[in-house]
Amino acid sequence: MSRAKWVKIYRMNFISSFCHYLRLGVLGLALVLASLVTANALTNVDDVRIGVSNERTRLVLDLSSRVDFDVFLLENPRRIVVDLPNLQWPDNLQPKPQGVIGGLRFGQFTADKSRLVLDLKQPATVSKNFILGKTSGLPVRLVIDLVAATPAQFTEQVTADRQRNRQKTASAPAPVAKPILQTPKPKKRKAKPVIVIDPGHGGVDPGALGRKAREKNVTLSFARQFAKQLRNTGRYEVYLTRNLDIYIPLRQRVAIARKHNADLFVSIHADAIERSSVRGMSIYTLSETASDKEAAALARKENRSDIIAGIDFDDQPKEVADILIDLAQRETKNLSVQFANLVVDHARGSTKLLDRTHRFAGFRVLKAPDVPSVLIELGFLTNRSDEKQLLSSAWHKKLAGRLVKSVDSYFSKERLVGIVQ
Repeated sequence: MSRAKWVKIYRMNFISSFCHYLRLGVLGLALVLASLVTANALTNVDDVRIGVSNERTRLVLDLSSRVDFDVFLLENPRRIVVDLPNLQWPDNLQPKPQGVIGGLRFGQFTADKSRLVLDLKQPATVSKNFILGKTSGLPVRLVIDLVAATPAQFTEQVTADRQRNRQKTASAPAPVAKPILQTPKPKKRKAKPVIVIDPGHGGVDPGALGRKAREKNVTLSFARQFAKQLRNTGRYEVYLTRNLDIYIPLRQRVAIARKHNADLFVSIHADAIERSSVRGMSIYTLSETASDKEAAALARKENRSDIIAGIDFDDQPKEVADILIDLAQRETKNLSVQFANLVVDHARGSTKLLDRTHRFAGFRVLKAPDVPSVLIELGFLTNRSDEKQLLSSAWHKKLAGRLVKSVDSYFSKERLVGIVQ
């Protein structure tokens, strides 16, 4: 065989082998990517149904795949909580409550957990809960059967569930963490003032509902715009309590502000009221005595956020009592009032303001003893004009700009001397 012919055959064999291994490599990569996509794919909730048969109320979730779940009862008020892994919840699924179920909510609870909360009309317990696999064209189904119970039976089950949850917590590896809520310490001088923005509600807690908007989405959108404009000045260090559609307990929002040694905490909300003619922005600072009946009612509603999300208050740390004692810190309250007045001054003329724009009430999310804090209600989702504004990115940008001016005024040289020490 001539050298030229041998070289030609060698090249052909080499190219053939190369193409073969290249195809194998591409196929292998495709399989790896497919497995990763499958592993990271969220289970979908395709339907939620409630039915009543005899004395049994049945809740059924249609799922795209099998999941692990945990069910437990809570009281004050009476609720049944179902914890699940991350699920894709559809926005338009809202089954009509029936039987012992008076209402239900579902959504993201933590970074790796979804939560379904059932409000009960009367004491009830879970008689059965199980998963049915795909059969005869039917999807995977999570089934929970509820039956009426006496108050004593309900309380007995709550106690048993609480003990079971504590045992699971005790058996898990203990996190290495220092208590965040502690006695206020003198603030150290920082290069930039720290501002924590708190988008209200989130995840399993939708907040107020309008014709088109949900409060949790409005607050997150506005908070992001406000944070962006603050960061663009280069003058502030800015954090959000949440940057996803996820639920953060009220006390944890306070803890986040204290963890970052915040100089200012701004909680963003949007209100709802039966009188659809009421509209306008308002701002609230902490007071154990509400400025009026409307402020007191709003504080009660906002303070129910943890109940809506299925928080067990019996297991909350006891240092909250110390926080309430520390609320007497006059300086923090006075600084909160100063900032609230600046917000009203700068917002006037740029958006509709509620009468008596600055009000006072006992909001739990404002109870950091050493962080000046305000709660801003951007407007009313139950008013069509306000809701239109609250859904407008241009309006978000405009009002956020006014709030930045308020922050700039607050952290002027004269104020900065007394705040960042």
